[in-house]
Amino acid sequence: MDHSHNHTPPGVTPWTGGSGDPFSSARAAWADGNTGERLSIIRKIRRRIAADAEELVHTLATRPGRSAAESLSAEVLPLAEACRFLEREAAALLAPRRLGARGRPVWLFGVAAEVRREPFGTVLIVGPSNYPLLLPGVQALQALAAGNTVLVKPAPGCSAPMERLADWLAEAGLPDGLFQLLDESPDAVSDAIAAGIDKLVLTGSAGTGRAVARQLADSLVPSTMELSGNDAVFVLPGADLGTVARALAFGLRLNGSATCIAPRRVFVPRALAAELEHSLTRSVAAIPPAAVPLPVRRRLVGLVRAAMAEGARPVGPLPEDADPAMAPLIMADAQPGMALLREELFAPILSLVPVRDVEEALEAAAQSPYALGASVFGPEEEARALAGRLDAGTVTVNDLIVPTADPRLPFGGRRASGWGVTRGAEGLLEMTRVKTVSVRRGRRLPHTDPPRDGDAALMLAALRLLHGGPGSRAGAVRTLIQALRDRRTD
Repeated sequence: MDHSHNHTPPGVTPWTGGSGDPFSSARAAWADGNTGERLSIIRKIRRRIAADAEELVHTLATRPGRSAAESLSAEVLPLAEACRFLEREAAALLAPRRLGARGRPVWLFGVAAEVRREPFGTVLIVGPSNYPLLLPGVQALQALAAGNTVLVKPAPGCSAPMERLADWLAEAGLPDGLFQLLDESPDAVSDAIAAGIDKLVLTGSAGTGRAVARQLADSLVPSTMELSGNDAVFVLPGADLGTVARALAFGLRLNGSATCIAPRRVFVPRALAAELEHSLTRSVAAIPPAAVPLPVRRRLVGLVRAAMAEGARPVGPLPEDADPAMAPLIMADAQPGMALLREELFAPILSLVPVRDVEEALEAAAQSPYALGASVFGPEEEARALAGRLDAGTVTVNDLIVPTADPRLPFGGRRASGWGVTRGAEGLLEMTRVKTVSVRRGRRLPHTDPPRDGDAALMLAALRLLHGGPGSRAGAVRTLIQALRDRRTD
């Protein structure tokens, strides 16, 4: 299929926005339509995923070093689970929430209120290269379930999974124009923003997020951004170091370590550092080298050499320019202030940082600008307590990465790792804007009466009766009664 600039797959058209949009009536009908009809399409997609999973695996074959099993476990199965979550939960989450009398201020008697969730309109999803099916796929399906029109800009070389999803959505009955695949060039994002969008969801680097945020600023378009990570792992006394080592090795192996929440900084008590290094060295020995782009390898080598000059020690050889693949690299005796621990790196590298205790580990972790995910290994009670203190969007205890695939969980970062969330109930609701509707029953509108001299006394008496302490209420009742009598005689 031709992926040249401005080309789009069959069944979709270039995004132009504005009054010339040929699908405006279809979009309006979709936004105002029945949630059940939208979820019927989601159900068809889930069943198609199950029936033709091999097709999706084939579209992911360009991921370097990916096995079919890894594509199935890391992208295809989680996408099907995300569909099931929407089928079960979306209708209730998107339904208007009617507020009863409980909690309503007494002076608003006769007013009924509800909170509605409405689609933004057009949501632009900018997909990443590391998980080109799962991440934009879940975001697109959530946006559609909420009633939005969806534009997807795939990463370079990553259109195939979204093309397959576009085909399946059309076959499932999605009206034309509601899911549009843009070309892969960076200009496609700028062009779509200029043509007019209502929200943007981006998964990418912090640098890309800053650049796109500047483009959105002039038109005040809201966004959700899942950006870079440099994830911390905390090892507590009492942790099973063999389990920790196997988990860290898994994080270095999964997807060639091109995962935003892969482990990069491991804070370990000094007394346990040597034993963990030994166990980890054994665990990573069998991991095959991963393909890492030359610019990333060169930047990594520069950071590693700078860390070595500050006392860090590499366990294994540094990557070479001539070798496109890189074996996992462990940096022992790393220090928190090293640049290596403050940079996003999509490569199989991990730094062991010996610390005195938890407090020193927390201080050290805070020196990185990223706060996407974190993991804690150790006795559950102590690990849970530490999880509550961590500045991170998602925390796993005695595991890493895999539990975040739970479709019920929102996912997002803090600080330089972005804002907002995708996935889960919160991710679905981020695809909507809030509207409140209040309805006055009856014709009496006392607040529209002309002001009277006793209004202040009446308000003060009501305030103290409703919100004052026990000692002030008796006097407030007397004052209120007298104020009402005076009001009737006016």
